[in-house]
Amino acid sequence: MALSRLDSLYKAVIADHSRSPHHHGFLEGVEQLQLNNPTCGDVINLSVKFKDGVIEDIAFAGHGCTISTASSSMMTDAVIGKTKEEALRLADIFSKMVQGETDDQQKELGEAELMAGVSKFPQRIKCATLSWNALKKAIERSEM
Repeated sequence: MALSRLDSLYKAVIADHSRSPHHHGFLEGVEQLQLNNPTCGDVINLSVKFKDGVIEDIAFAGHGCTISTASSSMMTDAVIGKTKEEALRLADIFSKMVQGETDDQQKELGEAELMAGVSKFPQRIKCATLSWNALKKAIERSEM
């Protein structure tokens, strides 16, 4: 497949996650965590349900740009059913990837690996990592 066609496919998947995000909404009976990106106005409300150290369910709401919304959708897909430790590891892999560090581990991110191109746009890194940073905070709070 030609590089331009592959690039178009990646853009289409990201646009689809933004238009029809997975796990969008709120979970009842769990703490809501809110983070925002003051540089662009993105806001995420994240709710995570843990059971025996595993992410049993996760949802996000708020408003943000295409990158922020798509990244949130992909993050929820990547971490549901994972242990807290596995989710933190994926968040670390994602953060490094969007900052331009690449390795074989990013394949573990599933479709979130398609966000690697964000590294070419430093001003969008905060958009892409907002939901992942919210996840890290939610895990930290759950252990208090």
